Amino acid sequence: MPSSHSALCTALTTSVALCHGVADSLFPVCLGFSSIVMYDAIGVRRHAGMQAEVLNMIVEDLFQGHPISQRKLKELLGHTPSQVFAGAVLGIIVACVCCRVCLIAV
Repeated sequence: MPSSHSALCTALTTSVALCHGVADSLFPVCLGFSSIVMYDAIGVRRHAGMQAEVLNMIVEDLFQGHPISQRKLKELLGHTPSQVFAGAVLGIIVACVCCRVCLIAV
């Protein structure tokens, strides 16, 4: 599944670039925001999910049969790089289609 966060951010950035131009001061703000969101989706959140997986194994081994071993941390956090890339491509396509429709309507 593509990353919806990446799709939204790249759609915003692409829309700003198409409607206002890349020379507008809003474009670098959107680009920075998109970069941070995509970095977070790939890096920080994904690694938190990997750590949760390891912690779940440790808790299961240490507290086998104890009620604490029944509580599991969420392991599916973040996205793979291909999911973030697919979301970014989807966002660019959606923004281009929407901007084209807006230009035709005007």
